[in-house]
Amino acid sequence: MTPHNANPTMPSQTPRPAGPLGLVVNGEAMTLAAESLAEVVEVLGYGGQKVATALNGDFVPAHRRGETPVGDGDRIEIVAPRQGG
Repeated sequence: MTPHNANPTMPSQTPRPAGPLGLVVNGEAMTLAAESLAEVVEVLGYGGQKVATALNGDFVPAHRRGETPVGDGDRIEIVAPRQGG
């Protein structure tokens, strides 16, 4: 049962502390200042490239990266297509 004063349109999120996050990107531990998966992709130099992304094992399509928050300890995979065979 939802309390009468609860706002169902606002997700209950604990604000994360400002500052760099400890992330694992493609198996490598690193510290980055980013709030969204889109920012991680940009900071790591993949901005404008066609890449596939996953956050904690779940695929995240390109159009959802900007609205997908990242948190301390998250595991991110970024896969770029390769040429050749």
